[in-house]
Amino acid sequence: MRTLLQARYWLLLGALIAGAVAIPAATHAQVAVGISITTAPPVIPVYEQPPCPTEGYLWTPGYWAYGPDGYYWVPGVWVAPPRVGFLWTPGYWGFVGGFYRWHAGYWGPHVGFYGGINYGFGYGGVGFVGGRWDGGYFRYNTAVWHTGPGFQRVYEDRTVIRETNVTRVSYNGHGGVERYPSSEERGYMHEEHLGRTQGQISHQGAARVDRGNYVSVNHGTPAHPEGMGVNARQDRQQNRINQGVHSGQLTKGETNHIEKNETAIHNEVKADRAANGGHLTQQEHHHVEQQQNRESRQIYRDKHNQRTDANPHPHGGGGGGGGGHEHGGHEHK
Repeated sequence: MRTLLQARYWLLLGALIAGAVAIPAATHAQVAVGISITTAPPVIPVYEQPPCPTEGYLWTPGYWAYGPDGYYWVPGVWVAPPRVGFLWTPGYWGFVGGFYRWHAGYWGPHVGFYGGINYGFGYGGVGFVGGRWDGGYFRYNTAVWHTGPGFQRVYEDRTVIRETNVTRVSYNGHGGVERYPSSEERGYMHEEHLGRTQGQISHQGAARVDRGNYVSVNHGTPAHPEGMGVNARQDRQQNRINQGVHSGQLTKGETNHIEKNETAIHNEVKADRAANGGHLTQQEHHHVEQQQNRESRQIYRDKHNQRTDANPHPHGGGGGGGGGHEHGGHEHK
């Protein structure tokens, strides 16, 4: 009996060691959340990056998280790093032993191993090319990052853009991205690391309660993968205005009036953030949403009002299609 128990012990120990060897070494430097899923996460959706709201903020790309109701999309977000000189290493899903497990991201002096996942916007699977720290300031590479108006510390390096072998697979391991950390990335594992900021945690919490982010609802294609924050909302409004001008649905006077209101909202948001350390209070955020809702309705009315001129849509946009941005009387707002 003792011999049989010893044999079982060594078999179990051998299996555990084999499993540990199979896991990429970066796992030891990251905190793996206790989640083991048998279904693979969906591919990374295609989306446009909203502009950076404040100089000094860094982009943390979107990812698939898992909750009691399954996978849900957490849009990318611009956040203030916890320390000058720190960069964000994204988390990633890894497939080992028949399960998909999440390996959490972290802040550190260098961008380490993140499973070879191509998150886009400077995170192509290996390293990071979205910008660099220059003394106490961050300089943005506008070839891959969308900065806001008036940014001073920018440069453009298009040589870092690689279009070959682009994949949107969202996990590492069998059937996904087959990549292990390099010796350099292994060295980064021993550096000082910090976990997610409170802003990142709150951001995921907000994504979790939005049913539209869940795969069970969107089937892996979120309606707004770029996010539903103030900046993303402003981008969508601007796209609707541009489309209205191009189709002829908005006159010059209507466009000027809308643009004036949008500029006023943008300046208010900028001033509120400056007064609150780069953030909006809940009350301020609610007030901005109310303003954008009113502006959204105004855009819709102006684009759909009845014109008396003989050729209301000189660019051939017609009165119904809106260049593909309107469906059944509703626009993406």
